[in-house]
Amino acid sequence: MIDPQKLEQVAKQLSEALPPGLKQAAGEFEERSKQILQQQLLKLDLVSREEFDVQQKVLAKTRAKLEELEKQVEQLIQAQKD
Repeated sequence: MIDPQKLEQVAKQLSEALPPGLKQAAGEFEERSKQILQQQLLKLDLVSREEFDVQQKVLAKTRAKLEELEKQVEQLIQAQKD
């Protein structure tokens, strides 16, 4: 699903962007940011990279099969015309 390290990195970047007067709350802000990001990302309809790669391979095979079938249909149409 979502890489926790990426979430931590984003939360850290957000906390580092705080003005100096708010730096003391950066740790709490970072943790809360991670929680909010995780909650919001879970609401999205996302797939893992592995699932995406599998589906990409399935699609490639399906396209190849479709092209093969299209050629066969074209050959049958040409044979029927002759």
